[in-house]
Amino acid sequence: METVVLAIHALSAVSIIVMILFQQGKGAAAGASFGAGASQTVFGSEGSGNFFTRATAILATIFFCTSLGLAVIAKHHSQVSTQGIPVPSVQTAPAPVSDVPTVQPQPAPAATDVPAAPEAPAK
Repeated sequence: METVVLAIHALSAVSIIVMILFQQGKGAAAGASFGAGASQTVFGSEGSGNFFTRATAILATIFFCTSLGLAVIAKHHSQVSTQGIPVPSVQTAPAPVSDVPTVQPQPAPAATDVPAAPEAPAK
């Protein structure tokens, strides 16, 4: 089913591009007053504008419907939509052993900020 919808989607996309490239611009009608409009008699006296415009609208509708169909199919195939967001399990690892030696704490300093006087040398 998904393959069929995807194939129709791709064909309609290419067909829309082709139909748009076949359409004339607004300035192309100006040449008809000088006799250049005789080449469009295949599509009737009104020219090809009405045919290509209608065909492009139909192909755009098909493209839109297949886009919605593919979105619905993708939602039904998704596992996250039914189970929610998975939560990873947290495992505590032992603290790594370091090669850096630890520093022993120094004894608390004396109550005064003045350092002790050095001892006098013996004479």
